[in-house]
Amino acid sequence: MMATPADLVQKQQSHFHRRSLLKMAGLSGFSWLTPLATRLARSAEADRRGKAKSLIVLWLEGAPSQLETFDPHEGTVIAGGSKARKTNVKRIKLGEGLEQVAEQMDHISLIRSVTSKEGDHERAIYNVKTGFRPDPTLIHPSIGSVICHQMNHERDRQVDIPRHISILPSKTPGRGGYLGDQYDAFKVFDPVQAIPDVASRVETERQLSRLEKLKFADRQFLKNRRNNLIVGDSLRNTNLDAAIKMMSSDQLNAFDVSQVSESERSQFGDTPFGRGCLAALRLIETGVRCVEVTLTGWDSHVNNHETQAGRINILDPAYASLIKELKKRDLLDSTMVVCGGEFGRTPWINPLGGRDHWPRGFSIALAGGGIQGGRVIGETDSNPARDAAAKGLLKEPHPIEDVHATVFSAMGIEFQNELDTPVGRPMKISEGKPVKALLDL
Repeated sequence: MMATPADLVQKQQSHFHRRSLLKMAGLSGFSWLTPLATRLARSAEADRRGKAKSLIVLWLEGAPSQLETFDPHEGTVIAGGSKARKTNVKRIKLGEGLEQVAEQMDHISLIRSVTSKEGDHERAIYNVKTGFRPDPTLIHPSIGSVICHQMNHERDRQVDIPRHISILPSKTPGRGGYLGDQYDAFKVFDPVQAIPDVASRVETERQLSRLEKLKFADRQFLKNRRNNLIVGDSLRNTNLDAAIKMMSSDQLNAFDVSQVSESERSQFGDTPFGRGCLAALRLIETGVRCVEVTLTGWDSHVNNHETQAGRINILDPAYASLIKELKKRDLLDSTMVVCGGEFGRTPWINPLGGRDHWPRGFSIALAGGGIQGGRVIGETDSNPARDAAAKGLLKEPHPIEDVHATVFSAMGIEFQNELDTPVGRPMKISEGKPVKALLDL
């Protein structure tokens, strides 16, 4: 519905009053106004952000080498012979083999100075997916789980299939953590295969009879337990109703890429990852909030160049086609695409021709969802010292927490808010700071 002139005037006045009040409170020292002014200022900021409604994560597990992908240093010692190629944005180069992604660079921005304190695969994956380091007393929710928790709007209630989905999951799909198992990612594999266990194996009448007996058994089980009968029964019935609704929904067709024309499928690449990216596109179109598509095999302690080139050959058409199709379908502005792994790889080649773990300066790519494309944030040294205590290796370093804060900010989520864990422990949604140069603030 098109806004009327009166609506526009009212919006401009509201924006003016919020900002003016904050400025006046700061200048006049009216401390009693500060809490109110702060809330109004945050509201004003939310008016200018929140373009993103959905998230797609292209998860490159095993850790891609930044020097062969998003941060090439061609002609230097650390390149180890790796080449670079130009993109459609002047002064930005990508690694050799990312030819199709290079043509979409005006929609993609790079943070080349991401840092982490975790150099072990399992711990680093947890860190990057949740924005927090592992804690033996708590399981943090993944970024997709938080988004689904915070963005439970009317649109979400019209989605019959899970709102958080992991395609080709490894051992570490997104988890709900302290938010609850209901926010775990729904796992599916190669979209060329049918989703298991969503079709009834018996006729309708028999299925309904079984469901009634299941509900009765649940109630009897809970009677002699400490759990509250009403709450427990309600939760089980809710989950059961959601499962039944999903089984009979036409929205399940979004998983089935065989319905797509051969020409459209082929541009993503004839690989499970390519089909996963195509399915992610269809799921976002259906209304799913968060989709993670995993491409494993990036761990290159041996024969780095060959290993990275093989993965890049799969990533390039799928990533580029995802960006192109989101743009074509007018979904790119509302869908953020984040591409990266758990850390980078060493700037030097080891005796086996490989690169080892390097959490002290790696790259993550972001596109869509209000992210300003064609930008590079941060810079890595072309000749870093091997001393782990060396300083000055990066320009404008950003801990992984900043990536989370940037995504949340783009989605209009108040990432500094606290959520209570089941034991009443308050936890911030994110402890990072958004990279404002990427956002339209």
